[in-house]
Amino acid sequence: MSDDAAYLDKSPSAARMGKAAEHLVAASCILATEGELNVSTSLVDDEGVDLVFHRRGSSATLAVQVKARMSTGVQVREGRFLANVRSQTFTARSDLDMLFVAVDVERGAIMAAWLVPSRAFGEMAGEPNSRGRLRFSASLKPGSGDRWTPFRLTAAELSRRVLDRLAELERVGS
Repeated sequence: MSDDAAYLDKSPSAARMGKAAEHLVAASCILATEGELNVSTSLVDDEGVDLVFHRRGSSATLAVQVKARMSTGVQVREGRFLANVRSQTFTARSDLDMLFVAVDVERGAIMAAWLVPSRAFGEMAGEPNSRGRLRFSASLKPGSGDRWTPFRLTAAELSRRVLDRLAELERVGS
């Protein structure tokens, strides 16, 4: 199946829900830092960047590709988060992170998140599959020890980690 066909196979609400999850992440991070973080969004998402974070008073930015899965999905209900990243749009770089986020639809809240620097993701995901996709597969179960566990965050930890990543980028850039 071509990428165009796969896109058309998605539910009509998938894009809407994905965009809502991106805005949920952005709003949560701004609120949790009392406005220290700001977030920009892309008009066109052809480079795999959904959100761009920056700290008030700083020039460092962190580009983030968001892959969201909803609590109503089969995999999430079974305690697993699965996502594919198109290798054609993925380029690992120091200022790009992958954010995998499970969203509780009923509560409109982040259940769990994994903020993975793109270079680490590229190394850990391995070679693309036959359809040119890099695979992310992590457990949502408490105490799981899969390879993505070091990147796993609660909703409350996400904004702090974004601030930490921006601080790392500021140190490298200075």
